[in-house]
Amino acid sequence: MAQWIPFLITVSYMVIAVWLGFGAGKGRNMNKVEEWGVAGRSLGPIVMYLLVGAGGISAYTFMGAPGWAYSKGVPVLYVVVYLTFMGITAWYLGPKVWDLGVKYNHVTQGAAITHRYESPALGALASFVTSIGVLAYAVLQTTGSAYILNVMSHGKIPVWLGVILSLAVISIYLFKSGLRAIGITNAFQGALMFVVSWAFGLWVVKQFTGGYSFGPVFERVREEAPQFLTLPGNLGDMGFAFWTTSILISMVSVWQTHWIQWMGANTRKSIRTAATMLPTYYVVCIPMLVVGFIGIFVYPSLAQADTVAIQMAMDNMPVLLAGLLGAGTLAAAMSSSEPCIHGTALSYSKDIIQPIFKLSDEKAGKLTRWLIFPIMGLIVAPISIMQPASLVYILLIGYGFIGQAFPALVGMFFWPRATKQGAFWGLAAGFVVTLVFSVWFPHPLGIHAGIWGLFVNLPIFFIVSLLTEPVSKKTVEEFFPDMVDELYEEVPENTTKPASI
Repeated sequence: MAQWIPFLITVSYMVIAVWLGFGAGKGRNMNKVEEWGVAGRSLGPIVMYLLVGAGGISAYTFMGAPGWAYSKGVPVLYVVVYLTFMGITAWYLGPKVWDLGVKYNHVTQGAAITHRYESPALGALASFVTSIGVLAYAVLQTTGSAYILNVMSHGKIPVWLGVILSLAVISIYLFKSGLRAIGITNAFQGALMFVVSWAFGLWVVKQFTGGYSFGPVFERVREEAPQFLTLPGNLGDMGFAFWTTSILISMVSVWQTHWIQWMGANTRKSIRTAATMLPTYYVVCIPMLVVGFIGIFVYPSLAQADTVAIQMAMDNMPVLLAGLLGAGTLAAAMSSSEPCIHGTALSYSKDIIQPIFKLSDEKAGKLTRWLIFPIMGLIVAPISIMQPASLVYILLIGYGFIGQAFPALVGMFFWPRATKQGAFWGLAAGFVVTLVFSVWFPHPLGIHAGIWGLFVNLPIFFIVSLLTEPVSKKTVEEFFPDMVDELYEEVPENTTKPASI
């Protein structure tokens, strides 16, 4: 019976998550996009801190990070650069996004792009292309959830059933309460992950080194497997170029999910406060990275690298602690798949379906909640069950598609001369190149497919923009009030025309 205690503790987390998330929307009209989509713009700095922190850490912390440390070594530290830049982006762009959203009633990235470029077609294309990366992340997290349930149940719950169970639980409270459910459950999940990560990490270090210092772990790795401590580490077929360009594409990727979360804040100050505090949460990764390095000499031939931390817990930890690790890992995975499914449903409804079928805001709001089911059942679940690649690799491929929106965002915040034609054709070309170099001809010369996409996307964006008419003066004034005179000049008939370039 004792062997089932970790499984029961892990499953109990799912019950708590349903209870917290289901009640989060009590008394609110969730058929309104403003409520289901962005929580009535009511989230304070502490909830924002845990919402963004827990959503960004995910199953990567408990599975992907230890798995990469175990199988590849120091290349796993790409996450240091990525998370640092994510915090900077949130601090700088978050308040700007929030200001635009409140003033013009945006709730999605696609809506802001549509407004800036006066092009619903561009907003729809951006929504679709970036959703590929977001859904890849949802697949990553769902696969992680299934791994956890499989290991904790000693193989009694197969991966396919674990996928179905985790998505079914999420669907209950996500349908009922939207972003409010994500905020409340992530606050609980975030606190649980932080405590479990450090408790587990320190326990493992004590178990295998006799103390709580991380130094002896790396000294032993240096003696027994020094290739894990120098770049390019044990990257294998990936190579140093892929590792480097993966960092670059992640740095220019602004996630749809983060955009929506910023929209849910009650003030712009809440976003900036949460972003300022984010580094204090990201230290949650440190002990789990160390666990992965310990696995190098504890499990020299583990078949599934992503399960190294869970396997170590099941083999060595007291059952209560192993159960808490299972619950924490499941919390990490679910806290990150929720916003991906939520954000995709919201974006597809508002940015693609509503403009195509001319739906009213009321009908679009009702439709949004129901879209989570086909997204889960027809996209996330089948791909998760197929288990196409390692967790980290799925994430890195997803970034290639999210990063293709980068030029359009440059035009939104920094370059008033950008036009809808430049942004549309740049994005379309970048998408095609990224797709071809992700699926059929993976990463030529070892360079990430998303970077190849930007090599094509950016020149088209700039050249076509310079050759085509900019948007109306009214729109430029809304996005660049201090730069209108640089782009437009008055003509006698009280009309305006673009200034010469």
